[in-house]
Amino acid sequence: MESQEMIDLCKKHTLYTWAASGNVDPLPVARAEGIHFWTPDGKRYIDFNSQLMSVQIGHNHPRMVEAIKKAAEGLIYVFPATATEARAKLGAKLAELCPGDLNTFFFTLSGAESNENAIKAAKLYTGRSKILARHRSYHGATNACMQLSGDPRRWANEPGMPGVVHVMHPDPYNYSFGQTEAEKTEANLRYLDEVIMYEGPQNIAAMIIESVTGTNGILPPPAGYLKGLRELLDKHGILLICDEVMAGFGRTGKMFGFEHGDIVPDLVSMAKGLTSSYVPLGCVGMRDKIAAHFQDNVFWGGLTYNSHAFCLSVALAAVEVLQEENLVENAARLQPVMREEMDRLQAKHPSVKEGRCIGLFGMVDLQKNAAGEPMAPYNGSSEAMKALNSFFREEGLFTFVRWGSFMCNPPLCITEEQLRESFAIIDRGLDVVDRYYEG
Repeated sequence: MESQEMIDLCKKHTLYTWAASGNVDPLPVARAEGIHFWTPDGKRYIDFNSQLMSVQIGHNHPRMVEAIKKAAEGLIYVFPATATEARAKLGAKLAELCPGDLNTFFFTLSGAESNENAIKAAKLYTGRSKILARHRSYHGATNACMQLSGDPRRWANEPGMPGVVHVMHPDPYNYSFGQTEAEKTEANLRYLDEVIMYEGPQNIAAMIIESVTGTNGILPPPAGYLKGLRELLDKHGILLICDEVMAGFGRTGKMFGFEHGDIVPDLVSMAKGLTSSYVPLGCVGMRDKIAAHFQDNVFWGGLTYNSHAFCLSVALAAVEVLQEENLVENAARLQPVMREEMDRLQAKHPSVKEGRCIGLFGMVDLQKNAAGEPMAPYNGSSEAMKALNSFFREEGLFTFVRWGSFMCNPPLCITEEQLRESFAIIDRGLDVVDRYYEG
């Protein structure tokens, strides 16, 4: 199918996410391999966002193609109350990968569904009803998860599930808890302790956080924050849910983002990198004390495709590729290269305010003046950002330009040469943005 026919039929018969479909200009894609994908007309793009920060092992990996073929020749689907080889093996593999006593897993089909079941488990286990969540967060597009999210996409979906209490992120958008990481950690945790007092700790089942905040900034927690948060919540008997949907499976240079803080959460939500998006799958990992509770008490959750045999088989292959090709280690190895490139761009371009990265999880913020005013307003765009987005598309670099920032999240199989090639395109794009700088 040619590009325009593909676009026309898709727009005529399908809806697009987070958009008025009539205004969408979809990118036609015919095939993908490694860190690249191609349009039907043969134009090549570097996938600098791993699609939705999810194709960790790269596109169309030959081992995955074979694994999918093999899985399709075996057991494809049985109802959730069965035992299957794929379920047995993937559960055991995840218990091996997860630190501490995260040994039991409830399988889902997405990150949002994982978060829905994580808060369900927390409420059932504690008998409490409230959930603490943060501004500058995103946890999914289902009803409850939209209310958890501290993201403008929540607004149109309100009101929703009651009992969500939003608190400030350690790095708020327009406010500071302090200049140093230690100051931010200490001040934010004091503030959070007071919020817990106001809400009544006996009413709060859990707090959900992105271990490394994703879409809303790529914000690693300040030093000491995760340990301090773990201790604070333990003091009040509140569970900690770590949303690892974006950060998990090597994106940050460790298997899970929370490992950078040397903690073990009570519940962990996973998806995306679990299969590198080759098939839909997610899961909730839980510590032994919570799993033991559900040995004697009903877990009131489940859907038709829970523990889908085909998807579990494919996930096992994706995790094996991640491990055997040392892609987690590659993300850690290339972090200094991404950091170097970001620093170079900041020194060269007045429009670059700051770049952040942990592993191959990165974002660059742009400014329109020396005061650091964002190049686009919160939840908005600008001519400069539109021009940058157009430049990236013309030059064959696919990533997300959001508000006054753009993302740097390539597949974990990227090489140093390919990473620098990508930043060379970004460098030229920032020449365009500099024209809008009010210096």
